Amino acid sequence: MQLLMIGPLDQHMSTMARWVLKKGARVITAETVEKALPILRSGQGVDLILIDGHCPIAELVQSLQTERMHVPIIAYGEKKESSIAVRAIQAGAQEYLPLPPDPELLSAILESVTPKKEMLIARDSVSKKVLQLAKRVAISEANVLITGESGTGKEVLARYIQRESARAARPFVAINCAAIPEALLESELFGHEKGAFTGAVARRIGKFEEANEGTLLLDEISEMHPLLQGKLLRTIQEREICRIGGNRTLKINIRLLATSNRDLSEEVKKGNFREDLFYRLNVINIEIPPLRKRKEDILPLAEHFAKKYCKINGIEAKSFTESACLQLQRYAWPGNVRELENIIHRTVLLSDGALVARVEAIPDFTLQRDSFQMLGCPSSLPSGGFVGRTIPEIEQSVILETLRQCLGNKTHAARILGISIRTLRNKLHSYEQSALEEEHQKEVACL
Repeated sequence: MQLLMIGPLDQHMSTMARWVLKKGARVITAETVEKALPILRSGQGVDLILIDGHCPIAELVQSLQTERMHVPIIAYGEKKESSIAVRAIQAGAQEYLPLPPDPELLSAILESVTPKKEMLIARDSVSKKVLQLAKRVAISEANVLITGESGTGKEVLARYIQRESARAARPFVAINCAAIPEALLESELFGHEKGAFTGAVARRIGKFEEANEGTLLLDEISEMHPLLQGKLLRTIQEREICRIGGNRTLKINIRLLATSNRDLSEEVKKGNFREDLFYRLNVINIEIPPLRKRKEDILPLAEHFAKKYCKINGIEAKSFTESACLQLQRYAWPGNVRELENIIHRTVLLSDGALVARVEAIPDFTLQRDSFQMLGCPSSLPSGGFVGRTIPEIEQSVILETLRQCLGNKTHAARILGISIRTLRNKLHSYEQSALEEEHQKEVACL
């Protein structure tokens, strides 16, 4: 973890710096916001900013927003200066640390922003094989493509590979290609020079430079525009980048991981993904099976999430009844581990006593129970015609029904389904095209 401290180098700052160093974090100091901004732009991987409440916090927040840098800000100042604390929070600071600093409070703040190792639970034989393969390829320098449905834990596995690799002590940088607008993604990846385009007020280091000597994860790479795929291919081949607006190439040394919830070979056939880039990324392919195909993981994961959210919410530990366990195992989990985690979180909050007796009592869980039919399990609810249909057909039905329940709100529907809004739009577009093709075929048949 790396901490940037902004403010006069007084006794309080020195004391906080010593405590932070004892916790194993690295500290960078800057006396003013003007001196801090070049440090943030340099791609040194700042995880937290501690800033004197008298500094122009609003100016710092505005600069971070303008240049799309996301770093939590904690202000500090004398306990008696309540007006400074109010102004700091109003300006955009997440918390206010009163002086003299409390070691326990400072430690809690550091712990809250320190990346935690996510637990990998693999009890099913299928999951164990995936984990074994990931551990074998982790020690290599090969590019790895991780595929699987949304919510299966692709990023969690990518972080595991990085932790088991020779680059474990080096930076790990992740970027979600589906979450960033196409016009901004190139700048996020490769950086830009001052004045390269409107809004480029200063030089900005991109994710490739930030991850130099470490690992870069391109999450949901199938969402990347084909034009940008060409530049990415050249970067992978030449191991060098050029910032937007720059004329100098920079050598990079990274381990590249990528994830996709689509079949990239099919996307290549459709012309949505470059074939040469696919082969560059697909040196090693690790496919994570959906949760419905690794049933022995369901209960251990549910117990893990129940324990986690009981602790977070400060409530008594809960366990599952036999009927609840049976219900969890019967459900097909179209949203995979992400859906399981969300449902267990709500179950923990809504259940009375130490036992989780009725999972179906959770709002909107019963609406999804028709997916039990995907496993051929008995249910008191109508099958909805799922038996005998293909997975893509069932997926389409679930997506369209979720969208209908959300009254056409795509953002809300995407959140419930556990996919990006771009993925939802692409799927809806493909359904529309298929419908048009079917209509055209019917017209031809009539002729």
